[in-house]
Amino acid sequence: MMDQFARTRLLYGADAMDVLASSRVAVFGIGGVGGYAVEGLARSGIGALDLIDDDKVCLTNINRQIIATKKTIGKYKVDVAKERVLDISPRCEVRTYKTFYLPETQDQFDFTEYDYIVDAIDTVTGKLTIIVNAKKAGVPVISSMGAGNKTDASAFEVADIYETSICPLAKVMRRECRKRGIESLKVVYSKEIPVRPIEDMSISCRKNCVCPPGTERKCTDRRDIPGSTAFVPSVAGLIIAGEIINDLTKETRCII
Repeated sequence: MMDQFARTRLLYGADAMDVLASSRVAVFGIGGVGGYAVEGLARSGIGALDLIDDDKVCLTNINRQIIATKKTIGKYKVDVAKERVLDISPRCEVRTYKTFYLPETQDQFDFTEYDYIVDAIDTVTGKLTIIVNAKKAGVPVISSMGAGNKTDASAFEVADIYETSICPLAKVMRRECRKRGIESLKVVYSKEIPVRPIEDMSISCRKNCVCPPGTERKCTDRRDIPGSTAFVPSVAGLIIAGEIINDLTKETRCII
């Protein structure tokens, strides 16, 4: 049957597409990386998505987040993402959670419901909580390392966390995963040495906060405000989506 996934079916076959349609993926963090991961998953025919993020779209998101436009500023990211997913794939079951994932909020989620989990958040505590709970549930998880302060989209690699190098966030995650006895973790990371952001207070959120009213976690609360581009986080997000699609369908994919 001809539908929006016909071109994908030509590569993967009907059985693989059925697997995708019956799979539920949780995406934690609907920002520059997570938003594009959601996009790739929705356009690949994933049947159910859980979208988790408590943030609202901000003016400064427009340079890199696929859900961010002038029309969506001030709206919850998960609501905007859900609307976009359903425009692409109306049969997809989308659940949204306006939640900042931390140990204090982890009980809202049953990880055994998921076929795959995406960690696209930027706090170490939250990332570790996701990873530990995914491992306990026996559910595959893929984690995004740092995408900020990068300009080379070709420098991304998929690797085990213990095989990473250069990325400062990956260094921290290696140490913390080792402490927790996590033996392996698939990650997307960049070998690019981070660029030092320009110190210009005329364009800094420190002096010119444009967060929508009611935003609980403002950029001004961060230790550092990273620079970003349109093309680096998007590549990381689409790599994540591709890894998930290929992992879920590896037993049923048509390979000629």
